[in-house]
Amino acid sequence: QVQLVESGGGSVQAGGSLRLSCAASGRIFGIYSMGWFRQAPGKERDFVATVSRPTGNTYYADSVKGRFTISRDDAKNTVLLQMNSLKPEDTAIYYCALSLSNINLQESVVYNYWGQGTQVTVSS
Repeated sequence: QVQLVESGGGSVQAGGSLRLSCAASGRIFGIYSMGWFRQAPGKERDFVATVSRPTGNTYYADSVKGRFTISRDDAKNTVLLQMNSLKPEDTAIYYCALSLSNINLQESVVYNYWGQGTQVTVSS
């Protein structure tokens, strides 16, 4: 069984930064891909960023390109999401996810395990 626990959410003013962290337990972490999704009130869960295995390639939603950076530390079983230049429209619950695949990583259906989410609120 794999468990994912997010941390680092909070409230920040527009233009500020936050760093989200996702700690994974279980031995498959180093093999498969990791991603971040977000869900705003009344909206569907949207793709934010992913880092694939074994290539380590990263992919971002157009709305966060140039502002967010995803990275992973396999030694610590952690994936990070550095969020800079935050905007009010970035306000959402952010979810960490692990995929047993390395294709179609922008689709939530390919992810097998999910964290419980962490709230990010950006005020104008």
